[in-house]
Amino acid sequence: MSQFIILIQGDADRWKAMSADERAEIDSAHREFWQKAGDAVVASGELQGPETAVTVRRGDDGEPIAVDGPFTEAKEVVGGFYVIDMPDRDAAVALASGLAEARQDHSGVQVQPLVDHSAG
Repeated sequence: MSQFIILIQGDADRWKAMSADERAEIDSAHREFWQKAGDAVVASGELQGPETAVTVRRGDDGEPIAVDGPFTEAKEVVGGFYVIDMPDRDAAVALASGLAEARQDHSGVQVQPLVDHSAG
């Protein structure tokens, strides 16, 4: 088994403007995801909006500083995640494809394997 992170990305302004029906469709797809994934879900979470983010990076003096907001200037932001334990990439992609964000015109779902540092 391998672990994968599923990053749910989209336009934060569009997420804020969703109707109750649109939100219900997304919530329903996440419930179905949980039913299909079962014990394969290692961790998950929905992130608060990007305006609540703090980025820690190297300052001019070489010491870390905290800066309000995400560092990258992008229209799409990460809105949530899952860490799943699956037999392979194809199984992880198939599971992630059931999320509603994979079918919307302003969002997407990224599936990426985690590095296993335990085998060293």
